[in-house]
Amino acid sequence: MALCQICGNSIDTHSLRCPYCNSKQESSGKTLGSKTKFSQKTVNLEQGLPTVERALSRLKQELDSARHERIRILTLIHGYGSTGKGGAIRLECRKMLAYLTSLGEIHTVIHGEDFNRRRGSTKHLLSRFHELTHHPHLNYNNKGITLIQMY
Repeated sequence: MALCQICGNSIDTHSLRCPYCNSKQESSGKTLGSKTKFSQKTVNLEQGLPTVERALSRLKQELDSARHERIRILTLIHGYGSTGKGGAIRLECRKMLAYLTSLGEIHTVIHGEDFNRRRGSTKHLLSRFHELTHHPHLNYNNKGITLIQMY
C-alpha cells in the first residue's frame, strides 16, 4: 500500500490515480509506515447517507484516528445539504469542531468557503504546508467541506 501524495489516503501501490481525490500519482509516493512530515487524509462523512448522530460519531472516530496516525490535515466532506441553506450534518459538524478548537484539541479549522489563498488563515496554512497548494478544493468556495489542522 502507498499514500496518496495529495490527500494522504491509502491507495494501491501501482495506482496511477487516487480513488479518493482523483489526483495523478507520481512514482515516488510514500509507502505506509514511512516517515513523512506532512500527512493528509480525506474523510467523507456523507457516505452512506448517515443520520446526524452517526456522522458526528464517525467524526469523533476519525479525529481520534487522525491523532493516532499523526495526520496533520484532515479534510472533511460533510456536504452542504439539499435545501440550499446548509445541511444538518454540516451545521452540527462545524459546531463540534468549534467546540473542540476552543478546548485546544484541534489547532485550526478552515471552512471550505474560506479555503482561498487570499484569506489570512489559508495563507498561514499554505505557508506551513506547501503541499496544500495542490489541494483539489483550494479556491473553489466549497461549502460542503472543512479542513482541520491537527496538533
